[in-house]
Amino acid sequence: GRAPLRRVLAAYLSIDADAVTLVDGEHGRPALASGHDRSLGFNWSHSGEQALIAIGRHVMPGIDLEHRRERPRALEIARRYFSIGEAATLARLPAADRSKAFLELWTAKEAVLKALGRGIAFGLHRLSIASTGDQLTLLQLEDDDIHAWQLRRLAVDTSLLAALAWRGDARQIRLGTLASID
Repeated sequence: GRAPLRRVLAAYLSIDADAVTLVDGEHGRPALASGHDRSLGFNWSHSGEQALIAIGRHVMPGIDLEHRRERPRALEIARRYFSIGEAATLARLPAADRSKAFLELWTAKEAVLKALGRGIAFGLHRLSIASTGDQLTLLQLEDDDIHAWQLRRLAVDTSLLAALAWRGDARQIRLGTLASID
């Protein structure tokens, strides 16, 4: 559930976790209910037992997390749902590298779509991302200015892939780890 998220948000809001009220936006993105400090933007993602929470003031972050795993249908999925250029890039990779590259693109796309307040129903083909070295680059976002966006790969764990996106100026990113918050 959302109990761990509420506890983290409560710390930022300086209130009790039971007093944090969340509402779902038009496309399911959680938001703070009215009465809370609306300048606090957040997003969260989980994969298995791991979770990431992105929090920022005066910004709506999007974050995504995936466990590294083999994706035997990665190229098939990319050809059907990703941009033509992304699918072509994946097709040129050796099969052994394709799953990781696919998941890097997937997490980056999810992060941008979450920052938009949309989900994958918006259309994965409506944005295009390049992944080179340790850099993620937003190449195209339908009906938006790509230069207004920030997109970052997060180094969280060798078994995980994660990306963070937001519309706005560059910001300092601070990563922290919580032990179990059961």
